[in-house]
Amino acid sequence: MINTISTWHQIVKERNESALDQLLSDDVVFYSPVVHTPQPGKKITTLYLSAAFHVFINDTFHYVRELTTANDAVLEFEVEIDGIMVNGIDMIRWNEEGKIVEFKVFVRPLKAINLIHQKMAELLERGR
Repeated sequence: MINTISTWHQIVKERNESALDQLLSDDVVFYSPVVHTPQPGKKITTLYLSAAFHVFINDTFHYVRELTTANDAVLEFEVEIDGIMVNGIDMIRWNEEGKIVEFKVFVRPLKAINLIHQKMAELLERGR
């Protein structure tokens, strides 16, 4: 069985997008802070998370708090992007195999949400 959160931290640290394939369940659902509908499936979730690596993961990105249960985790993060302080939460749920089945992202403040929306849209449009 996969140690989900340790594996997630390693993927983020290494910015290893290809490792997402082993961590995500085929029926994973991604919830974006800017898209109002759930995004089901491994392919779309990988696309969103890969784009997020490029937008969020820089030298200032760090997790500041972590709450976990048997199959759930809430990871609070902070990062500075283009001079804007972004505060957010990754809510992750995984199955008995340790594969992620649900990934929700929350971001604040509004200025940060607008910036993330712009940057993610640019990356996702190029990737389609």
